[in-house]
Amino acid sequence: MRILNWVWVFVGILGLISIRFLEDKIFYDPFLEYFRGDFKAAKIPEFDTRKLIVSLLFRFLLNLFFSALVIHFIFLKKRWTIQAVILMAIAFLFFFSIYLWCLFSKMEIGYLFTFSIRRFVIQPIILLLIIPIFYYRKKLNKYQ
Repeated sequence: MRILNWVWVFVGILGLISIRFLEDKIFYDPFLEYFRGDFKAAKIPEFDTRKLIVSLLFRFLLNLFFSALVIHFIFLKKRWTIQAVILMAIAFLFFFSIYLWCLFSKMEIGYLFTFSIRRFVIQPIILLLIIPIFYYRKKLNKYQ
């Protein structure tokens, strides 16, 4: 892989790290502090549904952009990048709907479950699954 490709991969990873470190400054999420503390004993914070949804969608789009950048410059296949974006979008919609249900039901299903689902919504965890899958796919294509 050329050095310029690795630079773009590094930029993508740096972008993902920046989103994580600046999350309390650029996103509306009253659950950041809630889940950092002893959330089992704390009261569920009040939240503005519209602001929370817009903020989570914005965060997802930023994560998606930087994740697509990483995938594109690792594999250099536009089709795979598109497939990864679609897969990440489907996963986000799935976990986002479950997360919203957990919030509106006052986390009746459990705090730990809500916390875990939230991780899939706000973090690019799916990227950590896609990269090994695509490496395996690349290896299989090499032998066929």
